Amino acid sequence: MEILILYYSQGGAVREMAQLIGRGVDSINGAQARIRTVPKVSANCEASEPDIPEAGDVYVELDDLEACAGLALGSPTRFGNMAAPMKYFLDSTSSLWLKGALVDKPACVFTSSGSMHGGNETTLMTMMLPLLHHGMVMLGLPYSEPSLATTQTGGTPYGASHIGGAMNDKPISEDEKKLCMALGKRLATMALQLNT
Repeated sequence: MEILILYYSQGGAVREMAQLIGRGVDSINGAQARIRTVPKVSANCEASEPDIPEAGDVYVELDDLEACAGLALGSPTRFGNMAAPMKYFLDSTSSLWLKGALVDKPACVFTSSGSMHGGNETTLMTMMLPLLHHGMVMLGLPYSEPSLATTQTGGTPYGASHIGGAMNDKPISEDEKKLCMALGKRLATMALQLNT
């Protein structure tokens, strides 16, 4: 059973979080992570990204979303909102909405910001909204996860988060790593339960 981990990352922290969530998914017997990204959006109307990225993960296709048993969606914060490339991709999913392709599939969200109060929770909420419109079952992080109570960096009940610093120079903390992996495990476990 494949779990899609879809992210956009500019500085690398959200990509690293996606990999940690993937490790959590892969630790659950019967589940496998499929990591994908979205291309940048160009301000130049005539510019386009190559079909295959020069480095890193493969770009997502609508088929990846339709075929997944669960979804983890990640983006850096942009003034308390998801980044434009992620929103641009989500705006292209109307065909999946029309046929109910994502209804009752579990989903979760994750983000990274430059500061402690840089809009992590609102960014997580903005990513939830289109997923709720698709009829997905939203998952967060329960306080039964010890790292949620001890973290001095990122981590919220709405999803995994990271505080990267103004220059994106702070590494992902041990608590943040544990919460990413816990979120991946929870997503994979719920996907298996919902598909039995």
